[in-house]
Amino acid sequence: MIADSFGRVHDYLRISLTDNCNFRCFYCMPEEEYDFTPASRLMQTDEIIKLATIFVNQGVKKIRLTGGEPLVRKDAAAIISALGKLPVELVITTNGTRIAEMLPVLKEAGIKTINISLDTLQAEKFMLITRRDVFHQVRSNIELLLHEKITVKINMVVMKGLNDGEIKDFIDWTKHNPIQIRFIEFMPFSGNKWTSNKMFSLQEILTTVEKDFTVLPVEGAPHDTAKHFMIPGHEGSFAIISTMTAPFCSTCNRMRLTADGKLKNCLFSNGETDLLTALRNDEDVLPLIMASIWDKKKALGGQLVSHFESLDADAIKNRSMITIGG
Repeated sequence: MIADSFGRVHDYLRISLTDNCNFRCFYCMPEEEYDFTPASRLMQTDEIIKLATIFVNQGVKKIRLTGGEPLVRKDAAAIISALGKLPVELVITTNGTRIAEMLPVLKEAGIKTINISLDTLQAEKFMLITRRDVFHQVRSNIELLLHEKITVKINMVVMKGLNDGEIKDFIDWTKHNPIQIRFIEFMPFSGNKWTSNKMFSLQEILTTVEKDFTVLPVEGAPHDTAKHFMIPGHEGSFAIISTMTAPFCSTCNRMRLTADGKLKNCLFSNGETDLLTALRNDEDVLPLIMASIWDKKKALGGQLVSHFESLDADAIKNRSMITIGG
């Protein structure tokens, strides 16, 4: 069992397969010409499996694969297949571009839930945000997943003045489709130009939805990062991840392993523990894991303690979002 000093048991591991991505979303990547980590410094397939197995042996029940974009990694299929043999719930977060070609591997590995990052339902705005012209490809792949009866969750980062006007469109999408829209408050990371006036809060999202729909709260599962809601008559539902205005740290059970083998005990932690070097030196990494999680701060990495309106994003010591892995 992996626990911190506040009694929180950690049984959910997020593994970033790569910091590479075929998108260039400004809120995730510091700049267009980004220097990706050399392959030699990334965890190799066998190293990912070894580390994942150590975590599973200590009680991890769920593993989420992230990136960058996890499916652009050349050996992604081999990694997914191997992890699918572990006794865990395996899920993935992807931008959706490679779903069609990877679907047989995903199904064979037992993946039943896939999160798709999609911040707009407008092709031109999609191009503006991602700097890539593949909107219709992503939409087609979402339809493919629905046809295959795979649970689809749409991650939509809401940014004031950019896509907050599309909240109703996303809700309309749930009318006849069994998808869950996950509205996410815009969070500060190194290089993503976060300012408080771009942040669209939990309450603002709810107020916007309630202008046109009857909204009913839904009880969430233990350790949920999202607050769940339903609209009568809709096949799908929506949720809000309110990291900035109503964080969920008290029940946190998540750990993050970056693509270069560093363990982060919180998305906002300013420190990390190098597991990959220890593994390559044939050292016992379990004490490092235990110590890292034990030292976890009570909330938000100990950095985001003030109200978001007075937060100085430049003072936060952290990686860029793409090098953390979400």
